[in-house]
Amino acid sequence: MDRNLVLKPIALMSICLIFIVGSIVLAIPLYFGFLAGIALTSIVLYKSGYHIGEIWETSVSALRDIKRLLIIILFIGATTSVWLASGVVPTIMYYGFTYMEGANFLLAAFLIMCVVSYFMGTAIGALSTVGISLSGIGLSIGIPHNLIVGVLVSGAFIADKISPLSGLINLAMTTVNRNYKELFKSMIITLIPTIIITSIIYFLIGSNYIAQTENLSMYKQAINEGFNTSPVLFILPAIILILSISGLDSLKTFSIGIAVGAVLAIVFQNSSLSSISKSLIFGYRGNTPSEELNSLLVSGGMISMIEAIFIVAGAFLLIKLFEKGNVLVPLMDKLIYGINNRLSLIKRTGMISILMTVATCDQTSGIILPSTILQHKYKELKLDNAVLARTIFDTGVIVAPLMPWNINSFLVKPVMGITAAQYAPYAVLCYVCPLVTMIVSYFQFRDSLT
Repeated sequence: MDRNLVLKPIALMSICLIFIVGSIVLAIPLYFGFLAGIALTSIVLYKSGYHIGEIWETSVSALRDIKRLLIIILFIGATTSVWLASGVVPTIMYYGFTYMEGANFLLAAFLIMCVVSYFMGTAIGALSTVGISLSGIGLSIGIPHNLIVGVLVSGAFIADKISPLSGLINLAMTTVNRNYKELFKSMIITLIPTIIITSIIYFLIGSNYIAQTENLSMYKQAINEGFNTSPVLFILPAIILILSISGLDSLKTFSIGIAVGAVLAIVFQNSSLSSISKSLIFGYRGNTPSEELNSLLVSGGMISMIEAIFIVAGAFLLIKLFEKGNVLVPLMDKLIYGINNRLSLIKRTGMISILMTVATCDQTSGIILPSTILQHKYKELKLDNAVLARTIFDTGVIVAPLMPWNINSFLVKPVMGITAAQYAPYAVLCYVCPLVTMIVSYFQFRDSLT
């Protein structure tokens, strides 16, 4: 039964967004903004005829649906600690210093993250493993923190855009009824120029940050004194990559990675079980002769992910309440009105996807709503659903980590140590990709304007 809300949907969404943005501006924990939005939405639903039992069941169902995700978030915190405690990150840094002498590190870091994230299928997973190693190398050679994180985020979110192992890609395949091959053929048209343009920009910026041999030698000596490094430690990233490629789900992959990392810490770093457990829960800090290096080898552990868990839970709960009250559909109806050619449809698709990602703090709604509601328009204008999926992923999906209130940026912060506002100006790919998809679409479908 349809029930009219006592507050207009757009007004309700706007007020909730003000709560969320307000908490950022006032520098108070972001989950308070979501809590205020949840409270307001619940009151509006109740006043509009929804029973308390319905609202409660929706809330419980939302938390039940993301139970595995919340556990994975905790495991991400543990993973960063175990990669440090086991000596894997210091070992990658040690060998990385050797190969990066005189190299353009920004470009190399971007391309490495592109490849790793594609095979892992998870942006946050790539950042919390190989990403922290590359970040450590970058900071050691004098690259500003916000710049190196922006580069790594650019490369990492290739996973969400095109990896066959990405949950978002698989969601899109289901909603637009296309297989991976069909989506890949459409998406690669915009991905290649996006990567080329982004690479050129990072090459030019990176030319100012060429590693100096003297500094690298000092860090290598400090790592040797603080850790037992060995090529054998590369077994951990190799295992993670193999498990990801094999299609094992993220929870099991992280669990196995933590277990293997703990064994490596015991064998190579002579760590005790109690010290490993402490690192997993409360975090890790390097213990080398270099205080500067120690400040780079830091992880907050599982405890550092608690705030992210509250925020993610609040975001999903708010989204579910919006869905319960049919809050998003009226906005969608207004946005698709008056579309009469292919180019305007593609532009509107990108705008809708971005707006949904902004309003719901998550990429999922930015995929599901446009892909289901706009399919009939794509059919009417003889556009393939693969183009629909491409446009959504090149816009609403790829810009998600730029938003301080988005779930993705919540997870990047404890892993990389800085906020979206700090790294967003340097996440070049997230800006280039939407522009490229609009330009490519213009040349593909400009005949529809005549």
